[in-house]
Amino acid sequence: MIEITEVELNEQPEAVLEAYARITSYFRYSVILDAVIPERGLGDIILRERTIPEKEKNYDAIEPPIQWARSWDLTKWGVFHALVGGEHVGGCLVAYDTEGVHMLEGRSDLSVLWDIRVSSQHRGQGIGSQLFSQALRWSKSRGCKKMKIETQNNNLGACRFYARMGCSLQSINRFHYQDFPEEIQLIWSIEIN
Repeated sequence: MIEITEVELNEQPEAVLEAYARITSYFRYSVILDAVIPERGLGDIILRERTIPEKEKNYDAIEPPIQWARSWDLTKWGVFHALVGGEHVGGCLVAYDTEGVHMLEGRSDLSVLWDIRVSSQHRGQGIGSQLFSQALRWSKSRGCKKMKIETQNNNLGACRFYARMGCSLQSINRFHYQDFPEEIQLIWSIEIN
């Protein structure tokens, strides 16, 4: 049985984030989404799958979760752990009403699914869906009308997951990541009813 629990960040956010980071963000990929721009941008933008030699990505190596507590005040964030038989197997963080988090656009009716992860041996069991649903409920309880999510063109599994969860692709930014020019920022969003 899967249990989703909320974790308070008020007292020791760094300790909570250290525990959270024990579930790795590492993944391998061999398919990316290319942004095809017909007619120099006057036609539709098409995302087309392309097979590449296998690569790996670890978001935590770029920005470890503990850094979030050093960069922002997380006291208004939601943190959820997924437990199976008492074992921590996944989690998610939801940003809300936090100065300096640009994706929040300075609005109090918007949340951002900052991070969601499930251990590799527990994927495909509905844990991510339950975490996502909890993030929506938590956002709704704070009066949010929309939740946004950022991912990249090299995380096709995440893109498919967000589409399955009812999200729509909101924006494509081909030049967002200066340190990773081959990656395209994809912003998804879902209306909260």
